[in-house]
Parts: sequence; structure tokens; C-alpha cells
Amino acid sequence: MKSIFLAASAAIALLATGPAGAQAPAQPSAADAKAFITRAEADIATARAFSARAAWVRANFITEDTQWLETKANAEAGTLLTRLAKEAARFNGVALDPVTARKLMLLKLYVALPAPDRPGAAAELAGLSTKLNSTYSTGKFTYKGKPLTLNDGEDILRTSRDPAELKAVWEGWHGTAPVMRADYPKLVALANEGARGMGFKDAGALWRSGYDMSADEFTAETDRLWTQVEPFYRNLHCYVRARLSEKYGEAVQPRKGPIRADLLGNMWAQEWGNIYDVVEPKGFAPGPDLGKLLVAKDYDAVKMVKTGEAFYSSLGFAPLPETFWKRSLITRPRDREVVCHASAWNVDDKDDIRIKMCTKVTAEDFQTVHHELGHNYYQRAYKAQPVLFQGSANGGFHEATGDFAALSAATPTYLQQIGLTDQTPGADQDIPFLLRMAMDKIAFLPFGLLVDKWRWQVFDGSVGPDKYNDAWWALRLKYQGLAPPGPRPSDAFDPGAKYHVAASSTYERYFMARIYQFQFHRAACKQAGWKGPLHRCSIYGQKAVGEKFNRMLELGQSQPWPQTLAVFTGETKTDASAVADYFKPLDAWLTKQNKGEACGW
Repeated sequence: MKSIFLAASAAIALLATGPAGAQAPAQPSAADAKAFITRAEADIATARAFSARAAWVRANFITEDTQWLETKANAEAGTLLTRLAKEAARFNGVALDPVTARKLMLLKLYVALPAPDRPGAAAELAGLSTKLNSTYSTGKFTYKGKPLTLNDGEDILRTSRDPAELKAVWEGWHGTAPVMRADYPKLVALANEGARGMGFKDAGALWRSGYDMSADEFTAETDRLWTQVEPFYRNLHCYVRARLSEKYGEAVQPRKGPIRADLLGNMWAQEWGNIYDVVEPKGFAPGPDLGKLLVAKDYDAVKMVKTGEAFYSSLGFAPLPETFWKRSLITRPRDREVVCHASAWNVDDKDDIRIKMCTKVTAEDFQTVHHELGHNYYQRAYKAQPVLFQGSANGGFHEATGDFAALSAATPTYLQQIGLTDQTPGADQDIPFLLRMAMDKIAFLPFGLLVDKWRWQVFDGSVGPDKYNDAWWALRLKYQGLAPPGPRPSDAFDPGAKYHVAASSTYERYFMARIYQFQFHRAACKQAGWKGPLHRCSIYGQKAVGEKFNRMLELGQSQPWPQTLAVFTGETKTDASAVADYFKPLDAWLTKQNKGEACGW
């Protein structure tokens, strides 16, 4: 690999200086820009082929050696990409064709954590990044004398209704994060230095610039979308808090104020569906329990993934390649440490698509399978695009693609279509179904927004290391209306207990995806001629819808995302009204249930 990166560096040097002894041209031409992009895409493809495999091996065999390999691969790739991004600035002001101009713009945004352009900086940044990721992935805590993984802790939070146990497990997992606290400011400083070297105010501004708008415009856009959905979230929060207070009593969960974060069935309280039994509405017959249906039908992890593949095949997508089944990690191995956080990969940017997840036969993982495969089908759809256009129209599209499929996969209509149930429940089951959906989809929205709001504050320096945890909980209170189960230790680093913070993976895309998926779903159901309530629509088997959807996916990031959105939906603006359309009956019902409650916190 060393010779590859030397070759890339030499190419950059030639572009900068011309033939030996000659001065660089004062005004580079459009032809120079096209030649630069051609070379840059070739170098990126070569670097990506190696770094993707190094990352895959480290994620599936976490050892000191694999961490070293990934660090080396990322350092080399980071050095290359940072140099290319800075070289792209040479062509500012040059009259270019639209394709070249867009590729240059995307090249500047290519690296989430740009390394400073000085000796050793890329290696240092890559080492910190790998260390934080691996620390998270190998984290364990002791409960009742036994070492527990995050998966173990999640199982307890999902099933236990003992508030003392929930508190202990929640605090146990969050207690694995303080060890990251010393390294995180170093990573922030290096990423900021790299971002400033590329012309951005800080790394957060770089992240926010990837939506075909300025960083400040994107901040305003997310705030606008939040105002569209915040009233519904507050309605849901009020209802859930009252049910938790009835379950655990005022001493554990007061009927006023914030909700205790460990009572919501999820380690980060980002989705609340696991405590549906606590908030289940009275007076309704119980609806289908997907988890129990999967067990009753003898589903295992592989059958879950096969079912997800069949959904996409019903839309006309080609089957997954045989290599997918040979190379994916579908269940957690017993003999080694792995990164269990579910993810989708395209290792060669062509057809070597894979998933990596520690699949369990649960309703949650049934949805996750459909979601992760959505990434794979998107990756395969844009594989014919040039290297710099091989990506999501914007960050939210990639996440929304799988979530869009999962909306259909969650419906009783779909469960009947694939034989998990014998009949579709009547309209009297709409409120239970929508409440269960809202416990995940709506409950997630403020968390999806605040994770990166915290990091934007960290990157711009308004929150220093001594205030990391205080700022985290201030945002969680402001947006989610949540509080920790007890006072946090002085060394707490609770943001680091979330994978995407430890892994430096952007998160605002999940918030955007929660909006886009409902826009996609509304458009798809309209195309399919669906006449019933939006929440009962399944597009399973709708090949015409699949063909039009694939046309949007094939575009990758070759054009501004509003144009790409219009290909499938006919809309050019992100709009949360589809969320309101989907959940309208539930919002009205919640308003009635909350009468007399002191909503808010």
C-alpha cells in the first residue's frame, strides 16, 4: 500500500508544480480540473478498496493487530483525501462544467474527520478514531458479579420492569465511556485543524455543508423540521410519562417533569417500543405481536435476512449475490470480539455487498434487517456512477431507503402478505398499531437531532471538555424531556456511550431520514393506488413502484438532492407533513388521553 500512496502524492505534486523546475500555472484551466478529478477518483478507488477491507476485518476480529491495520489504512487514506480536498481548492473561480464542479465540491466534503496536513497528524487522528471505536465495541461492565456486553445490557433494559435493575444496568454501560474522555478532545482538535485547513470554520460546519446548502442554512432547516414534529412528540411524551408514573409510582417517575431515561426500554432512550406493554392503550384487543409470530413460525437469523431480501425482490430488485451469504456476519460469534452495531457494507464499490449484525429473532431486528438491506440495494444501485457520485443524495437518503422499506414491513398488511398472520386486524387496531410505531419513529426524532447538536457545540468550541456531560444532558432535557436516573459522576462521558459518537459517525442523517422515509412512503402508496389509511399501506409486490424508486437510487449524489427527491416523489423540499398524515389518528387520540395532564417538562 505504501507505493500506492506515494504514487497518489506524486500525482498531486505534479499537478501543483508541473514539470521539474517549472512554476505552477497562475490560472489552472478547466482541462486541468478534469484531469485532476480523473486522477483523484482513481486514487480514491484504490485507497477505498484497501481501507474497506481493513475496516471489515477489524470490525469482525477486534485484536491489537487488526486495530493496527485499520489505523494504518485509515491514516494513509486520510492523508490522501485531505491532500486531494485541499488541491481541489486550486480550481476555485475556474469556469467548469457542472459535473466537474460538483465532483470538486464533493471532494472537499469527502472526509468526515479531515486530518491536518502535517507529518504524523493523519496517523494520530486515525489511531484515536480506531481506539475510540474499539473501546466502545469491546466495552463490558459487571452486574451481579458477571461481565455484560452492551447486547446483554440492552436485553435487560428491554425486558426488565425493575427500576433498581434498570438503573444499575444503565449506569453500568454508561460507566464504560469515561475512559474515552481524555482522547475525545484530542480527536476534536485534530479534526477541527484539518477542517480549517480545507476552508471550513470547524468540523461541524464541514458536516453541515453536505446538504447542498450552507452550514447555517442546514442548521435552520433542521430547526424548521423540528418545529413541524415537536408538538406531536410532546403529546407522546405526556402520555408515556403518565403511564410510567402509574406503573412505577411518583417516587420513581413523577407525573410532572422529565422522564427517567432508563425506564424507556432502550440504552439511549432513543426508541421506546420495548416498553409498549407499559403504555398499551386500554379497551383495545391486543394486536399481533411480531416477536412472538417470528418465534412461532420458526424464524432464525438467516430466515429473517431471507425475508428482507424477498421484500426487495418483490419490488423488482435483483437477488443478493451469493457472496453476500458467504461473507456477511449475521449472528454474533462466540469465539471473538466483534462490532455488533448493525451496518451495511459494499466492500468493492461494485457487488461485494454485505451486512454485519448480531441478529436476534425479535421484532426490532426484523425491522433492522429490512433497513440494513436498504443500504445494500442503494449501494448497488449507484455502483455505475463515477467514484465521487457513489453515495447518498444526501446523508438522510441512505438511512431513509431502508426505513422506507421497514414502514411497509411493519404493517399488518405485510405480515399477512408473507404468511406471518392469517388476517389483517380491523380498524379498531389502528390506535395500538400507531402507538407502537410512534414509540419508535416519533420518540426518536429529538434524539436524532440532538446528538449532532452536541457535537456541533463541541466542534465550535462553545462547549469545552469540562462541560461535555453537562451540555449533553442539557440538550437531552431540552429536546427529549429526559433526565438520567441519578446524579452523574464528575468523570462521566455519557455521549461516548453512544456508538456514533465513539465512531465519529454523523447522526443528523438519521433525523432527516425519519422525515424522508414518510415522504417516500406517501409517494409510493400514491403510485401504488392505495386508497386506505397511509399507515396500513404495504408496497410489497409493487414492481412499478420499485422501478421508479430504483431510478432515484441510481442517481447517487450526481446532482443536488432536491432534483433527486423529485424523481420519485415529485417534491423538491423536505416536508414533515407526511409524518403528520401517517400518525394523524393517533395524535388526536393522544390529545384526548392527555386531557388534564400537565404536559411538558
